[in-house]
Amino acid sequence: MNMSWSRQYMDRRRALTAAVGLAGGAFLTPTRGPAPAAAAAAYTNPVVWQDFADIDVIRVGSTYYASASTMHYSPGAPVLRSYDLVNWEIAGHSVPVLDFGAKYDLNGARGYVRGIWASSLAYRPSNRTFYWLGQIDFARTYVYTATAVEGPWSRLTTISTPYYDAGLLVDTDDTLYVAYGNTTISVAQLSPDGRSQVRTQQVFTTPSSVGTLEGSRFYKINGQYYIFLTRPANGQYILKSSGGPFGPYTMRQVLLDLRGPISGGGVPHQGGLVQTQGGAWYYMAFVDAYPGGRVPVLAPVTWTSDGWPVVQLVNGAWGTSYPAPAVPAPPRQVTPMTGVDTFDGTALKPRWEWNHNPDNTKWSTGNGLTLRTATVTNDLYWARNTLTHRIQGPTSTATVQLDHSGMRDGDRAGLALLRDSSAWIGVKRDGGTARVVMVNGLTMDGSWNTTGTGTEVASAAAPSGTVWLRATADIRPGSARPGTFSYSTDGTRFTPLGPAFSMGNDWRFFMGYRFALFNHATQALGGAVRIPRFELSTP
Repeated sequence: MNMSWSRQYMDRRRALTAAVGLAGGAFLTPTRGPAPAAAAAAYTNPVVWQDFADIDVIRVGSTYYASASTMHYSPGAPVLRSYDLVNWEIAGHSVPVLDFGAKYDLNGARGYVRGIWASSLAYRPSNRTFYWLGQIDFARTYVYTATAVEGPWSRLTTISTPYYDAGLLVDTDDTLYVAYGNTTISVAQLSPDGRSQVRTQQVFTTPSSVGTLEGSRFYKINGQYYIFLTRPANGQYILKSSGGPFGPYTMRQVLLDLRGPISGGGVPHQGGLVQTQGGAWYYMAFVDAYPGGRVPVLAPVTWTSDGWPVVQLVNGAWGTSYPAPAVPAPPRQVTPMTGVDTFDGTALKPRWEWNHNPDNTKWSTGNGLTLRTATVTNDLYWARNTLTHRIQGPTSTATVQLDHSGMRDGDRAGLALLRDSSAWIGVKRDGGTARVVMVNGLTMDGSWNTTGTGTEVASAAAPSGTVWLRATADIRPGSARPGTFSYSTDGTRFTPLGPAFSMGNDWRFFMGYRFALFNHATQALGGAVRIPRFELSTP
C-alpha cells in the first residue's frame, strides 16, 4: 500500500468501479426457514437503476443488505435493504459524516472523487453487530459499527494500514479477516475486538497477462476461502484456497468482456456473491452506465464440482431477465426510491446526500426543507449545503416547489443536474428583483478544479413567492444524453427554459449525475429558501 495516489488513480481510471459482495461470508450454508413462496415469473436487470457503486451484499436471516461507494457525498456508504434481492430500499448510511479532513467540509479544499471508495459491509453474529470497513485517502482504514443498519453508526477504530478496496470476512470461528490491494493482494487478520491489525501477509500477485485486479470480496464457502476480484473494467476473477485464509491461492477467470444487460452499458464486474435462505447463489455486479453512473445487476450462479462459481448466462450474455429468486414472501413492501418528499420529519430521509459535509446550522426540515445560505461564492462547486438525489433510470423527472421570498440580493437557488459538467434552473435575485434562469457551462477539469462557473442562457420573470422548477434527465448510457429544464407559476403548466443540456458520459468523475437542490450567496449570507415538496417521477 505504498502506491502513489497518481498510480492508484490511473488504476481507478480503468476501473469505473462498483460492486456488490457478500462480506461476513463465513455463514454461507443454507439455513432452514419458511417454505419459499412461489417465485414471480422473472425480474429484469438492472435491479436498481440508480448509481450504487462498489456494492457489497450480505444476507442476515431473511434480509439482504448492500453497501455502496459515495465518494465526496455525505453521509457516506449507504446501506440498502431487500427481502428478495430484486426490490431494494435505502435504509441508512454507515458513515454519518466525512470527518476525514477540512476538504470534506469545502473548507479551503475540496474532496471531489475522494472519500468513500470500494469498502465492505459485514455482520458478526457473535455480537449481533454490523461492521463497515474502508480506507480513506490511501492513509488509513476506518471501521464503523451499528446494531441496526438504520443506525446510529459509530466509529469503532482507525487502523494505520489503508486496506484498499477491502473485503471483510467474519470466519466461522468469529475471527475477522480483510482481503485488500491492487494487483498485489494481501490478507490481514484483525484483533478479536476488531480494533487493530494482528497480522498482514501478501497472498497473491496478479499475473501480468491479467493486468490489474482489485475490489476484493472475501468468503469462506464449504471450508474453502475465496477472494473475489475485479479486472477493471471488463472482467471478474476469483482466488481459492484450501489451506486457510493466508493461502496459497489459485486463480480462475469468472468472466471477461461479457456482454451486459444494459444497452450501451459496460461489462458487469466488481461484484459479490450472496446465498439465499434456500441455498441458491447470486452474483450482484455493476454496469458502467454513464451519464447515470454505475448500476447494479443480478445473475444466478452455480458451482462446479471442484468449487468454482459459474455465472448463468442467457444467449452468451448476462441476462436482461432471469427467474426471480425463490425466497419467502417479504414482511412488507420496501420504500420506493421514487416519489414525493415533503421533508416533514426532523431528519432527512436516507435517499438524500449532501455534496460534501453540510453546515448543520444552515438547514432544517419539518415544515419543508429550509436552506439558508451557507457560502458566499459564485461557484456552485464551492457552495456548501447542496443536497443531492440520485437520478432514476432510464429517464426521470425531478420537480421542486421553491419558496424564494426569503432570498436576498446576490442569492442563487434552484435545481441542478450536478456532476463535473453541470447545469441548473433556479432563481437569481439581484437589485430587489427575482428572475427564473437557466444556467449551463459549470465545469471542472480532470483534477476537479473549477474551469467554468456557468453562463446564464435563458431567463424569465419570477412569480412572487413560489415557483416550481423541473429537470428531466435521460441517463441511458452509450452517448451524451439530454437534460431539460422548465418552470411553472402554478405547479401544473410548465414552460421550457433554455436549451437542452448535454450530460457528459465520461467515467472519470465516477459518480453519475444527480439532481441537486442548492442555495448560495454571491454577496452576503442571510438569505433562505424553503422547499415544501420534491418529487422524483418516471414516465
